[in-house]
Amino acid sequence: MYSLSRRGFLAASAATAATLALPARVRAQAGGLSLTATTRTIDVRGKSATVWGLLDSNGKSGLVLDPGQRFAVDLKNTLAEPTLIHWHGQIPPNMQDGVPGIPMPMLEPGESRAYDFVARAGTHWMHAHIAEHEMNLLAAPLIVRRPEDLAADRQEVTLMLHDFSFKSPAEVLAEISGGTSMAGMDMETAGQAGADMDTSGQGSMPGMDMSSMGQGGMAGMEMDLNDYNFDAYLANDRTLDDPEVVQVDKGGRVLVRVINAGAATVFWIDTGALPGRLVAVDGEPVQPLPGARFGVAMGQRIDVEVDVPGDGGAFPILALREGARERTGLILATPGATVTKISDMSDGDNPVFSGDLAQEAALRAVTALPGRAPVSQPVLALGGSMKPYVWTINGQPWGTHVPVTAKSGERVEITFQNNSMMGHPMHLHGHAFQVVAVGMDRIAGAVRDTLHVPAMGMVTVAVDAGEAARWVLHCHHIPHLWAGMMTEFAVSA
Repeated sequence: MYSLSRRGFLAASAATAATLALPARVRAQAGGLSLTATTRTIDVRGKSATVWGLLDSNGKSGLVLDPGQRFAVDLKNTLAEPTLIHWHGQIPPNMQDGVPGIPMPMLEPGESRAYDFVARAGTHWMHAHIAEHEMNLLAAPLIVRRPEDLAADRQEVTLMLHDFSFKSPAEVLAEISGGTSMAGMDMETAGQAGADMDTSGQGSMPGMDMSSMGQGGMAGMEMDLNDYNFDAYLANDRTLDDPEVVQVDKGGRVLVRVINAGAATVFWIDTGALPGRLVAVDGEPVQPLPGARFGVAMGQRIDVEVDVPGDGGAFPILALREGARERTGLILATPGATVTKISDMSDGDNPVFSGDLAQEAALRAVTALPGRAPVSQPVLALGGSMKPYVWTINGQPWGTHVPVTAKSGERVEITFQNNSMMGHPMHLHGHAFQVVAVGMDRIAGAVRDTLHVPAMGMVTVAVDAGEAARWVLHCHHIPHLWAGMMTEFAVSA
């Protein structure tokens, strides 16, 4: 007899509801791609929770594109309020980038919008660019496979991480900010507020002594790692009380595509007994970096290869909350293996990732940007305070920000100087950049789109300015973004 578990019932109900919500013209398309922004129900430690999500035409979360397949997608909003989706890691035309008001308005309830652009290969994701919506789990994986992925003799597993609260996002933000944040700095109004901002000027910090800055951390000062203790930490919507168990082959190779969709949590990915290799970051291949523990900040993605032993077994792939005991994850298990329960707490606090740039300094791009001299070298000072809860770039929050400027085709080197005691994962829309310096040490580092700058750390990236348009550049710690930590990369023709 077939038995449907409570979790299975919730998932089936959500899938059915999502399918019925799709417009008839999309349901009728043979092989057409569609996404629906909708509500769904998940189970968190035996308690139902209504969250949001992005479901495909089969009611599954996210999209997987084949090599060379265009991102040709119809997006429909079936939520009760306007929203808009950003294709994180993709480089679409600016019109399709997904920041409210820059330049397109939000998607109204019941409205559909078509997207069509060349997809950037790799492990990416998509999410609302409105703080409260993203914190309500309006996000999903976006995997664009390469020909090498199809040829490789390995299994692929996606691991998407979230931090979760039973409280509403508005309540969480109010608690984090202590009620002292800048009113109106959520992403919905931020997108509109910036529409008429002056895009002249160049962010810089004249007179700063760069020689005094090291590779992260400052003696005698204590980093502030976590703004908020969430109720649960999720791996593919589940906790370690009831983790996802993925069947794998004895002696097989597995590529684990990790997406940190958390609002405010840095994780370590711990492969445990399985030998691991970090082979890509933010969708771009890197020279394989061996290890069993790799850090991933908010908005970042890492691809980790592991080898399953020939005698098989059950192997947890854990995500450890930085500087705390909480953990989540999934389990790779060969047929017939015994899967034992794993505590969602480590024996002691997990290590700090934010204060150490050793991993970033060790990464090397497989395909680097072509060598050329930069036209400009702006410095962006990252700062802010807990009281009042305001986070800034070069001393200014969004709305009074001074954009970084460039002409299309120019090479720009941007130095991120973190003058605060919290880490900031900085994400640039519409571009990929290469890490070219960690502290004062020049490297041919990884190509990526989201860079974690630890407390008191300094990192420099090289970027070739793309389409002439306004591209936002912001911290992917969502409360920091909500409180103003965003500027523009304003590209002119």
